[in-house]
Amino acid sequence: MKTRLVQDGIFTLVEDVTHAMEAPEHGFYWIDADTEDLEILQPLFHLHELAVEDCLTEEEQRPKIELYDSNYFIVINSIRFDDEEIFLRALNIFLGKHYIITVTRQKINELRALKPILWEEEVAAPDRFLYHLMDLVVDNYTSVGDRIEVKIEKLEEDILMHTKKSHLNEIIGLRSEILWLKKVLVPQKEVISTLNKKELRLISEPLKKYFGDIYENAVKISETFDTFRDLMANLREAYQSSLANRANEIMRVFTALTTIFMPLTFITGIYGMNFEYIPGIHWEYGGVAAVIFMVLVGISMLVLFRKKDWL
Repeated sequence: MKTRLVQDGIFTLVEDVTHAMEAPEHGFYWIDADTEDLEILQPLFHLHELAVEDCLTEEEQRPKIELYDSNYFIVINSIRFDDEEIFLRALNIFLGKHYIITVTRQKINELRALKPILWEEEVAAPDRFLYHLMDLVVDNYTSVGDRIEVKIEKLEEDILMHTKKSHLNEIIGLRSEILWLKKVLVPQKEVISTLNKKELRLISEPLKKYFGDIYENAVKISETFDTFRDLMANLREAYQSSLANRANEIMRVFTALTTIFMPLTFITGIYGMNFEYIPGIHWEYGGVAAVIFMVLVGISMLVLFRKKDWL
């Protein structure tokens, strides 16, 4: 657990967390904690037991905001896209009048990226801290959306160039991830909408329009994922059409080869009969002539098929 006094974007480490119980003359306290630290923080800052229980649960938490007398409890999901796999990380936030507590199980990239922004913007209030943090979280969804779009384009190109059975698994897996992210985005939008529209005493009035800007970005991202869902349906149709076309192409080749060998089989059938009088049967070069004739017939049929664009 790290306790920092934030004054105009400047951080000062505080050794004793109990100092954060009282409001500073200027600025606010940021307490970056693990779930194990809640045992200490709960009685100090009067954290509601249900909120603490949500932080401690192993199950995936739905984004939400709970309003309590002394603070607000906010759950949002940070997103990561590593090695072609998407991860969600729960970010639990307790917003007070002069403090903000962030509780996480894993490292959150947005918290590390937030520090230079707080310094540059000279942040001195916990609600502005919350705004910049949620802005980074939503921006990361945009970045992940861009990477998913690139992945869809590459998959589409691979399907059109050379269809493989493995492409179907990729389509199903990517579609499932998109639907999963869409499911997460809906409650996350509701949280941002609450911060934008509802009368909240811990959110300053001028800051609400900034949360409105984040909400608009979240809506755009949600619409983008709707588009991705439709694209995945189109990709599946393209995959099935490509397989069907490939099967038709193979059948066309096999049919042409069968048709070419039909007259050759007829000729060999005749000369394979046990009749005594067959044209050329006693000729010295009869066998060679028959082979040459069959080759010419096969080449002629192949040329005809090519000219008709049947092969």
